[in-house]
Amino acid sequence: MDVSQIVAVAVFVVVMITIMTEKLHRSLAAITGAMIVLALHVMPFDAAMEHIDFNTLGVLLGMMLFVSVVKLSGVFEFLAIKCARLAKGDPWKIMLLFVLLTAVLSAFLDNVTTVLLIGPMTLTVCKLLDVNPIPFFMTEILASNIGGTATLIGDPPNIMIGSAAGYSFFDFILYDAPAVAIILVAILGVFYALYGRKMNVDDEHKTRIMELDEHAQIKNRRLLKQSVVMTALVVVDSWRMARWGWNVHHRAVAAGIIMLISGESIEEALSNVEWTTLSFFAGLFVIVGALAETGVIGMLANGLIDATGGNVFITMLVLLIGSAVISSFLDNIPFVATMIPILLAMESTGMDVTPLWWAVSLGACLGGNGTLIGASANVVLSDISKKHGHEITFAKFFKTGFPIMLLTILIAGVYLVVRFPPA
Repeated sequence: MDVSQIVAVAVFVVVMITIMTEKLHRSLAAITGAMIVLALHVMPFDAAMEHIDFNTLGVLLGMMLFVSVVKLSGVFEFLAIKCARLAKGDPWKIMLLFVLLTAVLSAFLDNVTTVLLIGPMTLTVCKLLDVNPIPFFMTEILASNIGGTATLIGDPPNIMIGSAAGYSFFDFILYDAPAVAIILVAILGVFYALYGRKMNVDDEHKTRIMELDEHAQIKNRRLLKQSVVMTALVVVDSWRMARWGWNVHHRAVAAGIIMLISGESIEEALSNVEWTTLSFFAGLFVIVGALAETGVIGMLANGLIDATGGNVFITMLVLLIGSAVISSFLDNIPFVATMIPILLAMESTGMDVTPLWWAVSLGACLGGNGTLIGASANVVLSDISKKHGHEITFAKFFKTGFPIMLLTILIAGVYLVVRFPPA
C-alpha cells in the first residue's frame, strides 16, 4: 500500500473507532475525518464533492421536513391512542398494534422519527395501565428496524443503496417487502412467547384507556388532511413520478417544501431537522470516497471475489451474514457506505450483483437489531426509556435482540435462496 492508501485507511479506522466508542459526536468525527483527508491531499476537493451522494442527502432532508410538519398536526398521537382504544386496554393487543404501527410507519417514514413519536405515547399508555414499558420499547425498537427494511425510504442504508444501484421505491417493495412481511409474522409469534402471555391488567386500568379521546390529540385538522393527502402521494405515487424525470430526492424535497409551506410553524419544523445527521453523511461520503479514489475499495472488492471464487450465490450469503453481524456492532450507515463502492467495483468486472445489493440491504437493516448500538432507533428509544426510569442496558438488549436478529437473518437467507437460487 502506498502512503495515500495508508492515510485513507487510517482515517477511516480512527473515525469508525471514535464513532463506536462515542468519544466524539459522530458528526464531528466524520467532518474532522473528511477535513484531514482533504488537508493531506489524499484526493482533490472536486473529487471529494463528487463522492457526496446528494441524492441521499436530499431524501433525508425532504423527509425530515415532511415529518417535522406532519407531526404538528397531532396525527401520530391520534394513532397511538386509537390503537390503545381498539385493543380495549388489553396490554398484549396494545403491544401488537403498536408493533404493527411502528413497523408500518418505519417503512414509509424515517424509523428514528417514528420511535421518537411512538415512544412518548407508549409511556403514557403504560403509565395508565401500570405496566413495565421496557417490553413495549424492546418490541418497538425491533419492529422499527424490521419495518424500515421494507422500503427505499424506511432506513438510511436503503436510501443509499437505492441511490447507488438505481433502484426505485417499487423495487424495494418488490424485493425487500416480501421478506419483511414473513419476518414480521414470525417475530409477532416470538413477541407473544416472550411478553404477551405474561401481560395482564385489571379492569380499572383498562377503563382509563377507554376514557381517552384520540380526537382531542388532533391539534390542526387542516394540516391533518393535508398530511394524509401528501403521505398518500409520497407512498403510492413516488415511483410513478420517475416518469417526469424526477429522482427520489426531487420527490422527497418537493413533498417537504409543500408541507413546509402549509405548516403553521416553519421555525419549529426547520428546528426539528437533524442537521447533524446530514453533516455526518456528507463527511462520511468524503472519507469513503478517499478509500475509493486511492484504490483501497478496489482491493477489497478483488479480495472478496477471490475469497468466494466469484460465485454470486456464495457471495450473497456471505454478505447477508457479514452485513448483519457487522451492523450489529457498527452503525449500518458507515458499513453500507463502505460496501457500496465495493459492489460497484465488483459490478464493473461483469459480475451480476443484483442479489448482492438485496443481501446487503436485508443484512444491514435487520442487523441493526443485534445490539443496543446497532441502529440509531435503538439508541433513541432506549434513551427515552432511561430518562423515565426504565433503563435498557446493553446486556439486556443483547440477550433478546441478538437471537431475534439471527432468526430474522435465517429467514432472510432462506428467502434470498428461494428468490436467487444457485445457478
